[in-house]
Amino acid sequence: MTETNEKNFYFVCKNLFAGGVAGMCSKTTVAPLDRVKILLQAHNSHYATYGAISGLRRIIKHESVLALYKGNGAQMVRIFPYAATQFTAFEIYKKYFGRVMKTTSHLDKFVAGSMAGVTAVTLTYPLDTIRARLAFQITGEDIYSGIIHTAVSIFKDEGGIRALYRGFLPTLMGMVPYAGFSFYCFEMFKYTCMTYAPKWTAKPCPRNTGGLVLTVPAKLLCGGFAGAVAQSIAYPLDVTRRRMQLALMIPSTRKFGALSMSKTLVLIYKENGIVRGLYRGMSINYMRAIPMVAVSFATYEMMKQILKMDTGLSV
Repeated sequence: MTETNEKNFYFVCKNLFAGGVAGMCSKTTVAPLDRVKILLQAHNSHYATYGAISGLRRIIKHESVLALYKGNGAQMVRIFPYAATQFTAFEIYKKYFGRVMKTTSHLDKFVAGSMAGVTAVTLTYPLDTIRARLAFQITGEDIYSGIIHTAVSIFKDEGGIRALYRGFLPTLMGMVPYAGFSFYCFEMFKYTCMTYAPKWTAKPCPRNTGGLVLTVPAKLLCGGFAGAVAQSIAYPLDVTRRRMQLALMIPSTRKFGALSMSKTLVLIYKENGIVRGLYRGMSINYMRAIPMVAVSFATYEMMKQILKMDTGLSV
């Protein structure tokens, strides 16, 4: 193994670890809001008339405080490989597309972010379906007893691997703008801060290219803005994905089980419109997505500094 290949190998290993830690921190931070979002998106009968704050209160009152984190175990099993793959793939794709496209428009970062998101979600999608099923359950009305039981039940009763990937197409289509704009906006906001306001947003770091890194508040701010932009664009497809994933859990939603992505979108729009249908749960999504993406990017950037991997791949 050459010295360059050895450096790249250690960089990838460190990057996988940094990305996984960043994903776990960000998802745990917003796990309660994530659960309420799923209950609202899929019109759970117990939460049909509730909003974000009232939904949180109802979970605590009628289930328990720990119920706010229902499904988070499956989320952690999923999010470490997902985030590890996404951040590492982004670094690799960014280097490759930056070299191939040779553009100053930062379009390479959008393409790299989109490809990284698609790569990560393809590898970990079944775990997202499992986690959504567990989070959708109400205490006392449980259908599944845990991650393995959920996976086996879906596989045996609903059509094998295909059932675990139900809702994959809208996820894939939503991932392109979501991941693309997330990474693109974060990199753009980061570049803007370090170029035009380094006195307030950056601090010296001799190892890093340019000799500067963002401060923690600036990282959180850039990540928050990036999350808000990305979620606004991709949210209807996220609602569609949840409806398809959860369709066969209760009789009232089984009509979504045999529908394609486009027909699910149309039915959601016909039954509930834009605000209460395609963008249902959007207020809580902003409440969770902005801190989630902020914590994710900030933690990842800090892990890169701690692990001394600021200089990137040597290719």
